[in-house]
Amino acid sequence: MATQKDAEILIQLLRWSTEMGAEQGFAEIFSDDFKKEEASLANPAVGKVLTYCEAVGTLVKQGLLDRDLVNDFWLSSAVWDRLGPAVLRIREQTRESRMFENFEALANVGSS
Repeated sequence: MATQKDAEILIQLLRWSTEMGAEQGFAEIFSDDFKKEEASLANPAVGKVLTYCEAVGTLVKQGLLDRDLVNDFWLSSAVWDRLGPAVLRIREQTRESRMFENFEALANVGSS
């Protein structure tokens, strides 16, 4: 169950997303013009959103932030749907299977 501390962390994360420009990144990845098959880290919007999502996923994984609160507020699976193909390509290119793994685990609520 979420606590007051979880809520405070969530608010801090929202501030951070604004500071780093992730809001514009989210807007871009959900725009009609966004082609998820072509998304890459070369696109600053993709990089910002993935960085933000991995940070949130890591906090959840480490037990510092309540998973249910995060997924009640934010539909991480919808973001993964838009950026998952890019993450898989990045993993292949870097030969690093752990890239953005905490974001993926957060987005896959039923399997974690």
